[in-house]
Parts: sequence; C-alpha cells; structure tokens
Amino acid sequence: MHADIAILGAGSWGTALAIQCSRAGRPARLWGRDRAHVAAMRRERVNRRYLPDAPFPDSLQLSDDLAAAVQDVDDTLVAVPSHAFRSLLMELRPLLSPAVRLCWATKGFELDTGKLPNEVAHEVLGAGRSVAVLSGPTFAREVGAGLPTAMTIASSEPDYADRLARDLSSPTFRAYTSNDITGVEVGGAVKNVLAIGAGLCDGLGFGANTRIALITRGLVEMVRLGVALGARRETFMGLAGLGDLVLTCTDDHSRNRSFGLALARGRSVDAALADIGQVVEGYPAARALRRVALRQQVTMPIAEGIYGVLYEGMPAEQVVRGMMLRPIKPEFD
Repeated sequence: MHADIAILGAGSWGTALAIQCSRAGRPARLWGRDRAHVAAMRRERVNRRYLPDAPFPDSLQLSDDLAAAVQDVDDTLVAVPSHAFRSLLMELRPLLSPAVRLCWATKGFELDTGKLPNEVAHEVLGAGRSVAVLSGPTFAREVGAGLPTAMTIASSEPDYADRLARDLSSPTFRAYTSNDITGVEVGGAVKNVLAIGAGLCDGLGFGANTRIALITRGLVEMVRLGVALGARRETFMGLAGLGDLVLTCTDDHSRNRSFGLALARGRSVDAALADIGQVVEGYPAARALRRVALRQQVTMPIAEGIYGVLYEGMPAEQVVRGMMLRPIKPEFD
C-alpha cells in the first residue's frame, strides 16, 4: 500500500501523529528502530508500550526498515527526541530524494551545539528542501484519543505549511500556520525547562501564586531569547509559545513537570528519570538552554536557577527565594 507520509519515531508523540494522519485520511507509515516493538505493534495494532489506549486505524502501516519507510513518500515527519535528531537526519540524507518534503515535531536545542532543529536540518541536508516544524500544546495520549487539539505548523513556505495543516486537520484536530520557524522552535525548547521549575515549585508547596509568577516571568525569558535569535514577539503569544508553556507547566501528564515534582519529593535525578520511563527533554535542555543564553548574552534567571538545581546541587527552595530578592526593575525591559 502506498503511503504519502512517513512518521519516523514510534514513541508516544510519533505514534499519535501517525494515528492522526491516518484519521485525517492521509495514508501514513510509522517507523520504529526496535524490530521487536514494531512487530508487536503490527500484531496488536496498538503501541502498547507508549500509547496503549489508542488503537491504530486500519490504514496505518508499520515498518522497522528506514529505507522502506521513506520509499515513495511525499513527506517525511521526524518525531524523535532532540538528542537523536541529527543522527537520524544523517541516516536519511542518502535515502531522501530532493523532492521529498521534511517536517519535524522534535523540540529542543541540540545539546552539543545549541542549534535549533531547523539549523541542524539545514546543516545536514543542505538548502533547497521544503521544511516545516510542528509544535504546540499537545499531549500524545489526548491526540491519540481524538480529543480536540490545536497546534502550529511553521514553514518559510506558506503553501507547504498550509498543505500540512489541511492534511493533518480533522473535526478534532486543528492546525494553524506560521512562517516563524525560529519562534516556534524556541517556544518548544524553553517550555520544557520551565515546566521542571513549575514542578519543583509545586512539589515544595509554594502555591499557585508562585506557579503563575514562574510561568509569566518564564514567558518573558522565552520572548527575550527568541527575539535575540531572530523570532517575532507575537509568536510567543500563540499556541507554540504561551499555549505550550501553560500546558506543560500545569498538567501532571507533563513528563517535565512530573520530573520536577519528583525531585521536590527528594528523588534523585536518576531515580526520577527511571520512574518516568520516557525521555524527559527538559533535563538535558536546561544545559543547552544555558549555553545558548550565555552565547546570546540574554538574561534568564529562572532558567539559570533551574540549571543550578539540576546540575549544581543548589536547593530549589533557595533558588526560588533568591529570585524574590532580585533588584526591583520594570516588568518589561
């Protein structure tokens, strides 16, 4: 059976996107690297490991062969964690014809270089290919369940963003378009770090006032960094900025928030990561974000404080109280 889009990455989010593509009427093929896992999904018609309550539509195909997965497709959608993004693109480079469009749902700065996914894609695959990024306030389990969801698709080519939005949209899934790739990616990279901070604050019992202060001032830091990198301010008022930030900081289905809550209860970093059992993007992202902020000479005290808790052993309560003692200044600078 022909598939006109390949979704690469059989974690919870890649699986949810594959289900949504099929639900919206677009022939889709889901690729995973783990052959035993793919075989189980093919047999059971569900991703029991990551999305057990979302059965596959009949049209959804499965593959553990990367070359076969992208053969004869029109679009390739990458849905792997940021640490695996470059290596997967390098595997794809000899397999993709110039006409195949590339989009990704990967969030976060590259750890070693501090580059955004679009910069990594351009570096690995070169210029001239149509590319786009998908982001926004979306939990995979809710997309898989068909609950109403909205997200943003950004591309420098408006026609490509519009086509992807139409192909993904259904009565329960609405995609909006943007041409601010950098802004959409910065929102997705920063919010995971701030969500760890929200979990820390709530776990320590600081209350709703503290949580909303962290979200609001965290948004200021997100905008500050994004503008320094060339993004537009208004992007951060939308789904990929404020929307994703609020969702990730306030709902306990967020892995990053759950990680912060576990640390506040006294769990070690390794134990908290093991408890969650899936990639917690905000943990390595805190280190990459700090590197980017220092490089851009952007002040991000909340992100810096979260980094201190995660990597320098600073007590979270001390960090929060220290922020309250910062010099008085205008709210918007």
